Amino acid sequence: MPAIMAVKPDSARSNPDSTPQKRRLRSDTTAAQDSPISTPVKWKSPRTCTTSSPKTPISRVERDCSENITKSHKSPIKKLSDSLTPKQKWNPLDSEQMKAVKEAMHVSTAPPNIVCREGEQKRVLEFCQACVEQEKAGSLYVCGCPGTGKSLSMEKVKQLLFHWASEAGHQQPNVLTINCTSLAKTSDIFGKILGESQPRKKVNGATSPLQHLQNLYSQKPQPSGTKMMLIIADELDYLITKDRAVLHDLFMLTTFPFSRCILIGIANAIDLADRFLPKLQSLNCKPMVVTFRAYSKDQILKILHERLMDLPYTVFQPQALELCARKVAAASGDMRKALCVCRSAIEMVEAELRESSRNFSSSIVEKAFLEQQRATAPDVLEKQEIDVVRLDHMVVALSKTYKSPIVDTIQSLPQHQQILLCSAVKLFRGGKKDTTVGELNKFYMEICKSALIPPVGILELSSICRVLSDQCRGFSN
Repeated sequence: MPAIMAVKPDSARSNPDSTPQKRRLRSDTTAAQDSPISTPVKWKSPRTCTTSSPKTPISRVERDCSENITKSHKSPIKKLSDSLTPKQKWNPLDSEQMKAVKEAMHVSTAPPNIVCREGEQKRVLEFCQACVEQEKAGSLYVCGCPGTGKSLSMEKVKQLLFHWASEAGHQQPNVLTINCTSLAKTSDIFGKILGESQPRKKVNGATSPLQHLQNLYSQKPQPSGTKMMLIIADELDYLITKDRAVLHDLFMLTTFPFSRCILIGIANAIDLADRFLPKLQSLNCKPMVVTFRAYSKDQILKILHERLMDLPYTVFQPQALELCARKVAAASGDMRKALCVCRSAIEMVEAELRESSRNFSSSIVEKAFLEQQRATAPDVLEKQEIDVVRLDHMVVALSKTYKSPIVDTIQSLPQHQQILLCSAVKLFRGGKKDTTVGELNKFYMEICKSALIPPVGILELSSICRVLSDQCRGFSN
């Protein structure tokens, strides 16, 4: 026992006030609780502090521990304040800010990053890379509903292909982008391809541009070092409705032995290759198909946030954007429709502010005190707190855009399904209650003939009837 007493610190015996000091130190925890730091702190004993030892004075222990507490709490609070820097308020009355918001949500404005289509872009890029590496022609068909990012993705693929070719040491392909709706005649597409392939070539009247291309790619081997040519034909549906032969000859250009064409066709019809290019399938040169599915709610919401990210102010309530994404995804998944709805909601805020300003300036009291009202007008508008697109603005914009889900669905149907619906309306308008597929096919053929549209076969017509029947059941439920 005496040996144990010998190792006891002198400070414990010589300083009888050590225990009260420790008690005062513990009582100081109440002061720590009263500090402005809201997070509860676990108090450490002075002897457990890293800088303490049995011979360390108690005043130094207090100072070191308090410093450690202060340091441990400054960092999280600073990090929190840095991460929660809010955007400034949007001022719809500022014409420059309003213009920037409208441009960000405009359909024609290309976003800085194309999100939610990385998988489809990768497939198309790998296809183009293989064609450039092997110096081999090929065809690819990109299909999907309107507003699913097909054209934007092709522009991104083109940029990625150029970057890859320059890094890999390959020649960058020549690019020809054609919107088929801009062609005066469907056969003019071959003249554009020939002009890109041989700019100085003069075509005489006896030989058509198509024949020149066929001769070029079948009889003469291309000189060494000739670049591949990437042809992006957008709105390919135009060639389907006008002239099926032109569409077939276009894809056939990639099958010639010396062709250097990489053809990417973009259209909305999913079954184009099966319906209009059966000969290509028999020749084992059916184009590769990449399908762009309709956007989901989460994808639409992500794209909207991506477009609004560069703006230094908050424009939409989160609930308003989520409602827009849910409604558009449920109806069609068309991103262009979502952007139109958002712009409509922004225009409603603009109209609401104009109406408020007009009502304010036209009241009798304001006319009597004109100078006073001019000074207080900004305050009145500020009290209205119209500095964000609210949920009620989005509800009205959606109701205007989607007047009827049935009408919107009919408008988004493929062409032949719409023609079949028109045939049924024409047939049943006379008071008939039922009919046969054969009789319906008669009316269908008449409409196709009058519109110069190639009709589908009786088997495919029956399949279309079943699809429409399933959709009608969905509406009735």
